[in-house]
Amino acid sequence: MAVQVALAGDWHGAHQIAQKYHDPIASWLHAVLHKMEGDVGNSHYWYAKTSGKSYAQFADAREELQAIVRHLER
Repeated sequence: MAVQVALAGDWHGAHQIAQKYHDPIASWLHAVLHKMEGDVGNSHYWYAKTSGKSYAQFADAREELQAIVRHLER
């Protein structure tokens, strides 16, 4: 799972996985990955493809990744 890869600190690996998917959750992950990278513009682009998520919703990227995990576990 790409989120687990990101939580393990492998930004590149997680990004490679995220690029293969085009649903709102993958877009959310993609947005967080670009937030972690410091690419604010690209992050905002991916947040726009999510279902109502926003750049400012989480200050901490790791916390946001955990929120994605919780969402997937539902």
